[in-house]
Amino acid sequence: MTVFLPCRAGSERVPLKNTRDFAGIKGGLLRLKLESLSGINEIDYIVVSTNDPEVMRIVRELNFPKVRIDERPEHLATSATSTDDLINYVPKIIDDEHIIWTHVTSPFLSKESIIKAVHIYYEEDQYDSVMSVNKVQTFLWTEKGAMNYDRSVEKWPRTQTIEPLYEINSGFFINSRSNYIANADRIGSKPFLFETTGQETVDIDWPEDFEFAEFVYKSRNAK
Repeated sequence: MTVFLPCRAGSERVPLKNTRDFAGIKGGLLRLKLESLSGINEIDYIVVSTNDPEVMRIVRELNFPKVRIDERPEHLATSATSTDDLINYVPKIIDDEHIIWTHVTSPFLSKESIIKAVHIYYEEDQYDSVMSVNKVQTFLWTEKGAMNYDRSVEKWPRTQTIEPLYEINSGFFINSRSNYIANADRIGSKPFLFETTGQETVDIDWPEDFEFAEFVYKSRNAK
């Protein structure tokens, strides 16, 4: 199984979020993710797809045996690049039939969860892919009113009785190369929804997220 790890330059919301020091760690989120992924036996290779010279420098300096660099074309590494275009790019650079797409911005996603998800992908025949999600079982509204429960039946039901929805948290997507090509998608037609909980759901998308994640990391690793 091969990991696709996109790390383009030019993050607009969190400048240098892939490589800036994180909780005092040189190499930041990129280093943490590569250290974690490199320790998973089920993973054969990790393809870091980037146009960022600093990402390339850190990868080469770390020199993890499983890691390869893909120097991504600039037209696929801008803030305007469509995720769909990047999806179509993946099977052009990865020959492995089984692919994990993940991000450095989920620093607390555990090796154990990834290993469990990989085994589900291989062993559960009724599913053709796996993606990480957050279970949402609370009162959700649009401007028109409640969207996930019927207020004509009960205005404030116990949340445990509300049918859950699932938020894709982009921690990982596990899919076959064949599905990438056939469906132009990083999931198949029947994905297993792998629920992550607690700190594993943290996704760094804004400066406040980065600061919060640093605080959590320092607290978890305090002596």
